[in-house]
Amino acid sequence: MAPLNPLEELHRQLSALPRLELQKEAPLHALTRFALGGPAALLLRTADEETLFRALQAIRDYRVPLFILGGGTNLVVSDRGFRGAVISWQAEATERQGPERTADAGIPLQRLVEECLEDGLAGLESLAGIPGTLGGAVFGNAGAYGSTIGERVLEVGTMEAGGPGRWSRAECGFAYRHSRFKSRPGCVLTRVRLRLEPACGKEPREQAEKIIRLRREKFPDDMRCAGSIFKNLLAANLTPDTLAAVPPEIIREGKIPAAWFLEKAGARGLGRGALQVAAYHANLVYNRGGGTAADLAALIRHLKQRVRDLFGLELEEEVRYVGDFPAGESSAPTA
Repeated sequence: MAPLNPLEELHRQLSALPRLELQKEAPLHALTRFALGGPAALLLRTADEETLFRALQAIRDYRVPLFILGGGTNLVVSDRGFRGAVISWQAEATERQGPERTADAGIPLQRLVEECLEDGLAGLESLAGIPGTLGGAVFGNAGAYGSTIGERVLEVGTMEAGGPGRWSRAECGFAYRHSRFKSRPGCVLTRVRLRLEPACGKEPREQAEKIIRLRREKFPDDMRCAGSIFKNLLAANLTPDTLAAVPPEIIREGKIPAAWFLEKAGARGLGRGALQVAAYHANLVYNRGGGTAADLAALIRHLKQRVRDLFGLELEEEVRYVGDFPAGESSAPTA
C-alpha cells in the first residue's frame, strides 16, 4: 500500500484532537479583506491552548507549511491557495486588572477598543476602526494618528511547537509596522497584556468616533481592500535631493506618506483586471469584484516600478503575500 502524503497523515492525526474545527480545501478568499485567493489545504480553528499546542507539534512533525491567520486584513492570497496548514486562533476573552487589560489575541481589535472605552479606559482610541484581530495588530505593530499598539503592550503570550512563551515589550522588538514575531512564522500570538489609563471625560470616546467616521469615508466597510498598500517612508532614509522635493507640511513624526510619491508617479485611477487604485487616494487598491491575486500582485509591482523610475525609491508593502505567485514582469495596468 502506498504511503499517505504528509497532508493526509496530518489531517488524520488532527481529526482526533478535541476542540478543533478542521476543514479541508478551505476557501481563503472568504477570510480575507481583498476577497481573493485559492483554498488552504487545511484550515484549523481553535480557542483551546492545549489543542493548539498539539496541532503545532503535529504540523512540525509532518513538515507541513504553516501560516497563522489573524483577521485576514492585510493578506494577498495566491490564486493557487496555500498548500499547507492555516491556523486561526479563535479565543476572544478579556480581563481588566486596574489600568491594565489582558485580552486573547483572537478578539477583533475594534471590539477591544470598544470594551476599553465602555470600561472607562483610554489609550487605544487612535486604533478605532482598524479591522482585524488584536494578534494581527500586535504582529504588525498597527498604528494610526501618531500611536501604535506596541506602545501599549506590556507582555505577549505565544504558543509554538516547542511550547508556550511570554515576551516582554522590549523582547517584542517593535518598530514601524514591525515586530519580532514576523521572523517566527510558527509562532501563534495567544494573549496580550496592555497598559491603559483612566479616561478623562468624553474625549477618548469622541476621538474614537471621529476616527471611525474618517476611516469609513476613506475605506467603506464593503470595500474589498487592505487599507494602505505601502508603508510610509522615513524621512531620515531619503536622499537630501528627494527630501527637498517633499512639501515639509506633509512630513509627520518623521514619516512621509507613500501616497505622495504614488500620486506624483500617476498612480491614481490605474487598474489591472478588477483591481483598481482609488481615484481619491493613490495608496489604496481595491477589488471591484471578481479580481485575481495575480492581477493585484502585478498592479503592485507596476506601482513600485513607477515610483522607482521617478524617485529612485523602493516602496515596501504593508500587505503580506501567502502562497506561490508567478514570477516575472507583467504588462502595464490600464489607466
